[in-house]
Amino acid sequence: MKRLDVIGVGPAGPEWVTPETRELIEQATDLVGYGPYLDRLASERHQCHPSDNRVELERAAGALDLAAEGRSVAVVSGGDPGIFAMAAALCEVLDHQARPEWADVEFEVHPGVSALQAAAARVGAPLGHDFCAISLSDNLKPWSVIANRLQLAARADFAMAFYNPRSSSRPWQLGEALSLLRAEQPGETPVVFAAAVGRPDEWVRMTTLAEADPTEVDMRTVVLVGNSRGRYVRHGDRWFVYSPRDYV
Repeated sequence: MKRLDVIGVGPAGPEWVTPETRELIEQATDLVGYGPYLDRLASERHQCHPSDNRVELERAAGALDLAAEGRSVAVVSGGDPGIFAMAAALCEVLDHQARPEWADVEFEVHPGVSALQAAAARVGAPLGHDFCAISLSDNLKPWSVIANRLQLAARADFAMAFYNPRSSSRPWQLGEALSLLRAEQPGETPVVFAAAVGRPDEWVRMTTLAEADPTEVDMRTVVLVGNSRGRYVRHGDRWFVYSPRDYV
């Protein structure tokens, strides 16, 4: 069968993998993806094709070539494959690099549990009202575009989820993003840093826009920012954060 499925394995271990995705992994002959994601899934019956995390288009074309040979291929992303992940790369390759031998490959994208969902669930419902997701990486788009989107989202009072917030090669973007938001939103706006949710080294911190320290964050972290009406609430010995469902 010439088949290619794009799947997401959630943010952590096997308990975050959906039943549909688990079945697709069982059916696949070949697994294609970033090496650490494949390490979670590989078995003796799979042919694994690991690659670096910055070769998405090459990975997508290679996966389509394997499927065209009659393999049942699963392209593996962390989280959800349609959120800053491999589904877009596959669609881009099919749009701009289409080859005749790919025409009869059966192609489908399947949902997974995203990092923003996992992070939000840990602290309550910070994305419980209208929200947007923004990658702070300027590898594929200029910072001016990111800054404009941040300002417009803040003025529209969206809650926000930031992916790729800070790395050793991009140490300044999150600090600049927080500065832009501080010019538009109150200092008590809830902010959540969540890294490695569901793994043994999980780390979650709740703070405010005024006090948020970007140096606490790395590339594993999802940053959640509430809207202007976002609130902290204490239940028992725990604090939760949520965005109210109305503006009354």
